[in-house]
Order: sequence, then structure tokens, then C-alpha cells
Amino acid sequence: MRHEVTIRDTADLERAAREFLEKIGERTLVAFFAPMGSGKTTFTTAICKVLGVTDPVGSPTFAIVNEYMRADGDPMYHFDFYRINKLSEAIEIGLYDYLDSGCLCIMEWPENIEELLPEETLKVSIVINPDQSRTLTWEE
Repeated sequence: MRHEVTIRDTADLERAAREFLEKIGERTLVAFFAPMGSGKTTFTTAICKVLGVTDPVGSPTFAIVNEYMRADGDPMYHFDFYRINKLSEAIEIGLYDYLDSGCLCIMEWPENIEELLPEETLKVSIVINPDQSRTLTWEE
């Protein structure tokens, strides 16, 4: 089954994040496949807001992973694999400990570690439309 969420503009981010979270249900491994500048970090920030994260949210480009505390007390993890050059680098940060935690894990640039991703990872594509809106799509 194909799913889709459209983000009309930045004012629509929170609504789109709520819709996205409702549609993915209990899924915890989410990988955003999208080009540079498509809004992966911006959308992740909106997801964090919806989940009640009060910590500052930003791209973990240099740290590779950021941990945020949700309003329900559960942690969530935000990965940016852009700077990963070897699969061993992802393994060395404890990737599988995070992925096996049962906590929400949102991944940017998963292309760089795709062969390490568990089968149950939700692979979400983000496309920039001609009107600058974004469309997120995934298959289940």
C-alpha cells in the first residue's frame, strides 16, 4: 500500500508531521531518502515539536546522532549519515543498539548505510515539487 503526505509550505509542517506520525503508527525506524535541501531536518524538527521535544533540534551532521527527550519521557534518535564513508563507522557509533532500542529513530542520508538497515525500516522518499511543496511517499 502506498502512502503520501504533502507539506504545502513551512506553515504546514506541524500538520504534516502529525499526519505522518498517525500514518506510520508504531513504526520506529524511519529513513528519509531525499536530496540536499529537501527539508529532512526541517521535517524532523516538526516531528519533534509534535512529540513534545523541548531540546533544541538540529542536524547531527558532525555528531552523527542526536538524542532528544519526548514529552512522554521516551528518547528518540536523529541520525545524519551524510559524513559516513565506511559502514564500519556507523557500526562503531553503536548503530544497532539505537535501532534495537524500540525508540523512534529518524535517519537522514540512509543511502550511506542502506545495507545495514533492518528490513522493517520505513523508507520514505521526499520530493520537491515544482511549487516548492514537498511530498513524502512510502510503501508498506
